[in-house]
Amino acid sequence: MASRADQLASNLSLAKFSQATDLKKRLWFTLGALIVFRFLSFVPLPGVDPTALSTLYAQTNGGILDIFNTFSGGSLSRMSLIALGVMPYITASIVVQLAASLSPQLAAIKKEGESGRKKLNQYTRYGTVGLTAVQGYFIAAGLESFGAQSGVAAVIEPGLLFRLTAVVSLIGGTMFLMWLGEQITSRGIGNGVSLIIMAGIVAQLPVTLSNLFKSGREGSISGLLIMLVIVMALGLILLICYMERAQRRVLIQYPKRQTRQGLMQADRSHLPLKVNTAGVIPPIFASSLLLMPLTISQFAGQTVAGESRLGDFVLTLNQYLSHGSPVYMALYGLGIVFFCFFYTAVVFNPEETADNLKRNGGFIPGIRPGKNTEHYLDYVLTRITVIGAAYLAFICLVPEFAIARAGIPFYLGGTSLLIVVNVTVDTVTQIQSHLLAHQYGDLIKKAKLKGRLR
Repeated sequence: MASRADQLASNLSLAKFSQATDLKKRLWFTLGALIVFRFLSFVPLPGVDPTALSTLYAQTNGGILDIFNTFSGGSLSRMSLIALGVMPYITASIVVQLAASLSPQLAAIKKEGESGRKKLNQYTRYGTVGLTAVQGYFIAAGLESFGAQSGVAAVIEPGLLFRLTAVVSLIGGTMFLMWLGEQITSRGIGNGVSLIIMAGIVAQLPVTLSNLFKSGREGSISGLLIMLVIVMALGLILLICYMERAQRRVLIQYPKRQTRQGLMQADRSHLPLKVNTAGVIPPIFASSLLLMPLTISQFAGQTVAGESRLGDFVLTLNQYLSHGSPVYMALYGLGIVFFCFFYTAVVFNPEETADNLKRNGGFIPGIRPGKNTEHYLDYVLTRITVIGAAYLAFICLVPEFAIARAGIPFYLGGTSLLIVVNVTVDTVTQIQSHLLAHQYGDLIKKAKLKGRLR
């Protein structure tokens, strides 16, 4: 029999939006923040010629920069103030979380609660500034020589002043996006950073589809291949929707309790363990770690000579880590698997869960409370995480392999589909939660009114 919460959730409709004032404010704030993000993606860096840059960028289609350009919503191809997007912030978050797991000092700070979390967030911001400065310098240096062999200058007045201006502008753009994401998380709906990445990907979808059909009209891609790409995308979306809702329910039983009305029946509940507990974090973390050195090496490759040792190293790195190469695919897959297990261990603590169950009198049938429950939960979580990691690797690597083999001259990645579908589902779930809370609030008010009338 469905519970009262399930019945309320099934009866939710769009008509409830007119009554949920707080939810409407959050939705409007989120929409406004995303509009500001899209406007910023069209503001170019000072000293950059947009026309020459678009001509030069067309020569690198299908490369590693296309992936970065997709995540930034086209900001990289226009070399806007937010060309780096939120990737430096994500990379800094990875470093801080890894350090908190390995360093006893940072682990002690993490256990301090809210104050510890603020300190780690501050370290993440410092790391974001440092990473953005390094990436911004190499991008500025690469822009100065970008297209020099073709006789087209992407920078109007190259020099130290341009590099300094570009680095400061990119740092300001990335830090503003980081702040905007935090504001969306606290005052809007959903995770702010994930929504910004999703907005960038969705903004590039019309361009990607246009390029796909344009290639079909020009004859560079066959009509059968276009149909296969569409069928593959729809199949991946269905698989993502199915797997993101998949969970392993662990039966939790509570003993009979004596009350004033007499002996109550033993309660039963379920502890839902998602197959993909880590969500979209592993692909984002893995891609950001790969994109950072690849972006630096790609732009540095424009300034070094092929005869020097540094030039040979950069050219070799770009060759072996090029988009679709076996080394790139292997590192990407290993990164997804590693961060899937790592982030699952961060968000779910079997020891804490076992202690909470023991404190509340709950137990798993056939498993002794305490350490045995902790080991059992860890065993179950490890097994389902293997399935989740394999699913994420399949979703992200199969499109990459298909694109490399088919020779599609633009980026259509499974990571993008995974992010869009997952963030959309999470956002809709949060909207339903707000509507459900609003409906419960109405029921409580009605119950109070009836009680006063009596």
